[in-house]
Amino acid sequence: MNNPSTNPVVKDLILIGGGHSHLSVLKYFAMNPIPGLRLTLITRDLHTPYSGMLPGYIAGHYEYDQAHIDLRPLAQFSNARIYHTEVNSIDLEKQLITCTGRPAIHYDFVSINIGSKPGTLHIPGADEFTIPVKPIDRFLSRWDILIEQVLLSVKQNKTFHLAIVGGGAGGIEMALATQYRLQHLLTQKNIDSQHLIIEIYCDGDNILPTHNSQVRKRFNRILQQRDIKVHNNSYINKVEQDRLTSIDKTQYTAHATLWVTNASAPTWLAESGLQVDEQGFIAVNDTLQSTSHKNVFAAGDIASVVNHPRPKSGVFAVRQGPPLARNLARAITNKPLKPFKPQLNFLGLISTGDKYAIASRSNWSLEGAWLWRAKDWIDRKFMDNFNELPEMKMESTPEYDQAMLDKKTSSEVSAMAMRCGGCGAKVGSTVLSRVVSRLNPVSRDDVVIGLNELEDAAITDVPPGKLIVQSVDYFRSFIDDPYIFGKIAANHALSDIFAMGAEPQSAMAIATIPYGIEDQVEDQLFQTMSGAIEVLNASNTALVGGHSSEGAELSFGLSVTGLVDRDHIMRKTGLLQGNILILTKALGTGTLFAADMRQKAKGRWIDAAMQSMLLSNQAAGLCLYRHGATACTDVTGFGLLGHLVEMIRSSKKSVNINLDSLPIMDGALEVMAGGIFSSLQEQNMKLQTVIKNRDDLLKHKHFPLLFDPQTSGGLIAAIPAINADMCLAELHELGYRDSVIFGEVTGDKQSDESITLI
Repeated sequence: MNNPSTNPVVKDLILIGGGHSHLSVLKYFAMNPIPGLRLTLITRDLHTPYSGMLPGYIAGHYEYDQAHIDLRPLAQFSNARIYHTEVNSIDLEKQLITCTGRPAIHYDFVSINIGSKPGTLHIPGADEFTIPVKPIDRFLSRWDILIEQVLLSVKQNKTFHLAIVGGGAGGIEMALATQYRLQHLLTQKNIDSQHLIIEIYCDGDNILPTHNSQVRKRFNRILQQRDIKVHNNSYINKVEQDRLTSIDKTQYTAHATLWVTNASAPTWLAESGLQVDEQGFIAVNDTLQSTSHKNVFAAGDIASVVNHPRPKSGVFAVRQGPPLARNLARAITNKPLKPFKPQLNFLGLISTGDKYAIASRSNWSLEGAWLWRAKDWIDRKFMDNFNELPEMKMESTPEYDQAMLDKKTSSEVSAMAMRCGGCGAKVGSTVLSRVVSRLNPVSRDDVVIGLNELEDAAITDVPPGKLIVQSVDYFRSFIDDPYIFGKIAANHALSDIFAMGAEPQSAMAIATIPYGIEDQVEDQLFQTMSGAIEVLNASNTALVGGHSSEGAELSFGLSVTGLVDRDHIMRKTGLLQGNILILTKALGTGTLFAADMRQKAKGRWIDAAMQSMLLSNQAAGLCLYRHGATACTDVTGFGLLGHLVEMIRSSKKSVNINLDSLPIMDGALEVMAGGIFSSLQEQNMKLQTVIKNRDDLLKHKHFPLLFDPQTSGGLIAAIPAINADMCLAELHELGYRDSVIFGEVTGDKQSDESITLI
């Protein structure tokens, strides 16, 4: 497999949504890469639920990870960048995708597979008082709350009415699975389930209108046996707190309502100018290509194949995946597309909640526990196809597929082959000037000459009584989203300034952008700088200049200048006997991203780690100073122990550390237990000689975290004991929820073994 970091970027393919069809697209491009193609997945959710296993998950037959596909390792396997955000619109003329809270993203080709939402939420009160089952991830976030509501009510001998609005297969499965799970939980707690009442409301003459009469007969029998009442011809046209009203004015009690009705599409699709059908779904032809825009493709529930209309079903989304992938590859390489005709009928296996299922196809039907076992085997096999990924070997020879080239890109790629070194490796002035013109750095009165003037260097003023504080940080990207990387790198660089109690004044950027044609280079630089500018502006730091160059991979950093009062400086030296040690962020970024590189980390672990790295240390530094910090430093590459040792040696003190108190990021202990560590871990562990009783606690599960290198980690501070609790409470209020007291300064250093673990 070719290493994408060494390839010039020629075309950008953006996948919007992590739906079932796009799973196949990612897998296809992993196995059939197109050198020079940059693949990006934009997804609202890092763990995509598999609709086929949702009823089983609700019933309690599957754990979370069994019913979800982790998109991050799959994207890594496919050499795809993954952007964790939600799309708001597409500018089809400029080929830009607008997302929540970040700069627009350029595309050459885009594929949309975002699923759907219930189509009747416009009914008064439905949006406020119901729980829509789609999007599935949002339903699951409310599912646990619903469980607690039911258990509490029934425990108090109060009747709880749970309504299911929708009589299709989804509604029936949801009613049966929900009942099974809730009754099981009530039985476990020795609570009588007679106060739980589940009712289904459908607007037609019968349930399952798209299935045959045998299937309907079987399910009506099972629903009757399970005491689930069905209200036919009950179109709900108003929802209130604890009440449903049907079109004939009949009112029903409903303490919670699950909304499982026909699918609808988000309005931004039509508003963007895409051709859509009457329901707002993207109109596509037999090649899954938009009927209005040739570089836009769509599949799954969000797409409407105009020549072959089919009901919204996960089965069709799964089947559309391979032909979508092949046609995307053909479109990118300027080859004719191949039509795809979906099947008319498919075998439906509808579960009844209790490891029993009914088969439905055309005009026949079967039922039995063996069908559930067959469905379980099929579903698990499907999941394994995307969760169990083979190791891929990387090569370093730069490549690109010449079939992607048009006249413009051919000329640019030819120029790339003659890339120079030295100053010739700089990003072009026109690209650089365009990027700079799009940025909006803050201005400061003490910046005399800055980014807006064509001078060779910046000039800043130093106010009377202030001292200059300087620091620089620069490293290669460890994540695939340049915007988020720019934010993290800026936070990391500013952290040294905050740790010394200083106010940042100005910054200079240092950027290395991967080789590519002009548009891709500009977009990558703009995305990275936009993230950095957002952080710099938030801290009132003026960007006054920088340097850019092209290279094999994205790297970025900042040289930062700050100002501090002489009597306001917080230094590493300054530990005093009796001081309490506070740490403001959890540990684990080193081991988690080492696991991420090996595709061994769950997406939610990495997302949580990135949220920690995106948290600025500015407010924490000010808080620590207000509470009398006598010493402070940030936790970065040397790990907690390495930076603490710097404080100990400069202060000539000894300390106790409570290993049990250390805040640990979700997943860090698990990947360490699997033998995965940062490449810097071994070097950092050479400092363990300073630990007086290391042999006693060497096997403590938190011990390796002492040496884990952090990126944009927290602050360590020594606080007078009398102020420690109040300081910690304020840190929590400021958003540093992982802040802890983890040790104390015990006295003067008696030997090289200056740390005791407790």
